[in-house]
Amino acid sequence: MAMAAGLTGALALTACGGGGDGAKDGPTPSASPTATAGSGAATGAAPGASGKLQGSWITTAGGKIVALVVNGDQAGLFATGGSVCSGTAGTEAGMQMIHLTCTDGSKDRVSGMVDSVGAKTMKVTWSGKLGQETFTRAEGGRLPSGLPTGLKQ
Repeated sequence: MAMAAGLTGALALTACGGGGDGAKDGPTPSASPTATAGSGAATGAAPGASGKLQGSWITTAGGKIVALVVNGDQAGLFATGGSVCSGTAGTEAGMQMIHLTCTDGSKDRVSGMVDSVGAKTMKVTWSGKLGQETFTRAEGGRLPSGLPTGLKQ
């Protein structure tokens, strides 16, 4: 139960940059891609990656909740049970990629290619045995409804 609370807290913290609720700094992130569009430099989110991948994404795997958070060109992954990973998200050779390093040494989600991303779902194929996972967008720092958590209340 404590891990679920911590995961929900992590999602709430990442929602701060998402704005949309009248915060003064809400519109600022949408304006930043125009500043880097002409340079092509890796000074912020990779072109084409930040808008669609941006935000908090949730899935379940092996009875655990897995949260993938993308903020600019940075990515973080948190799984109940203790996995904490950090890395990058961006465009490489025309493909949207996620690269992570996990503190527990896990290699399940080291490199992932984004197969598709929409308003509510994102499919990522991870290198290695894990394969494809489908994530659901978590709006406002809350878990999506209907997500099986396996937690008893």
